[in-house]
Amino acid sequence: MNSRGYADDLFDLTDRVVLVTGGSRGLGREMAFAAARCGADVVIASRKYDACKATAEQIAAATGRAALPYQVHVGRWDELDGLVDASYQRFGKVDVLINNAGMSPLYESLSSVTEKLFDSVVNLNLKGPFRLSTLVGDRMVADGGGSIINVSSSGSRRPKPEQLPYSAAKAGLNALTEGLALAYGPTVRVNTLMPGPFLTDISKAWDIPATTKGAQHFALRRLGEPPEIIGAALFLASDASSYTSGSIVRVDGGIP
Repeated sequence: MNSRGYADDLFDLTDRVVLVTGGSRGLGREMAFAAARCGADVVIASRKYDACKATAEQIAAATGRAALPYQVHVGRWDELDGLVDASYQRFGKVDVLINNAGMSPLYESLSSVTEKLFDSVVNLNLKGPFRLSTLVGDRMVADGGGSIINVSSSGSRRPKPEQLPYSAAKAGLNALTEGLALAYGPTVRVNTLMPGPFLTDISKAWDIPATTKGAQHFALRRLGEPPEIIGAALFLASDASSYTSGSIVRVDGGIP
């Protein structure tokens, strides 16, 4: 007798392969764990191999699924072929790509932003996802389908002076989603997952009282907890979103 319910089947990722950049911490880690709990094997990619390895081992121990750690700087174009090749050599396919790696360095003023900082932000948040999506997207089409999820930011809609290069790069990522959805459809779906402010390890650098006060203007009047990204991520990764492509799914507590 099958004890699985309708929702279990709808969000099932059994034997699929999910590649998550920035997968060793924060929202990426939450999404990688969730995918494995729904039956997927996962690739954990980030700049620090030890963190990737530790997360992969924890996922394997907790879920019984295979987890491949891979050290890569997503902002470096020539490193991405190796990530894709290693993923296909290990698992033979990638069903879901989650372009989650990102950064938003602090700076004193807009005029103090250096070319190096600007280029680093754009490289990681926009150029890398473009290259990785095209490398994986072509193979997904050849294999008959897949899902690409670009993790953007509410800052792409409401850019603030203190994170302007980041917001501009994420706005570019939103545009990239729409173009890639057309390029790789009808078999490959490409969507944007747009989080608002979440209380991850990155939030330790924030002015929490000021950020919490600002969140009082949100519909839910609070900041997000990391596990609250999971539902939307699984929706976009699974067959539950079979008629969703080129879309933006906001998970931001209702930012006006």
